[in-house]
Amino acid sequence: MKIGELAKHSGCEVETIRYYEREGLLPTPPRSGGNYRQYSEQDAERLLFIRHCRSLGMSLDDVRTLQQFQAEPERACDEIDALLDRHIQQTASQIASLERLQKQLQSLRSACHTHMSAQQCGILQNLQSAAASSDCVCHHEDSEA
Repeated sequence: MKIGELAKHSGCEVETIRYYEREGLLPTPPRSGGNYRQYSEQDAERLLFIRHCRSLGMSLDDVRTLQQFQAEPERACDEIDALLDRHIQQTASQIASLERLQKQLQSLRSACHTHMSAQQCGILQNLQSAAASSDCVCHHEDSEA
C-alpha cells in the first residue's frame, strides 16, 4: 500500500509516518517503479503499535525499547516491567503537577467574582503583579497548602 493508504488505514498523518521512518521506528519501505513508498501489512501493524504506545504517553525511546523486545521474543521482560513502572511514576507526577496547577488556577479565578471592568479585575491584577515579581494569589496560596 502507498503512504496515503497507510495513513488512512492507521489514522496517522503522512508526515508522522515519514517522521517515524526518519526516527527508525518504521523501516524505510521499498519503492515502486514510480518511486512510491510501498508498505506491507506488517508495516501497518507496526505503525498501529507505535500509535498505541504513543497514545499511552510513551516516548519514542520507550517505543524503540519495546520494539527491541518484539524483535527478541525470548528475552526476559523485566526491562519492560521497569519501563512501565517508570512511566506509571511519571504519569503520577504529571497528575500531581496538574492538580497543583488546577488549584492555582482556581485560586486565581477566586480573585474575581463579579462583573467588573478589566481595570478592576482581580485576575488581571494578580497576573500583572506576578509579572512584576510580586506575590500572586495563585502562588501564594499554593505555597501555604
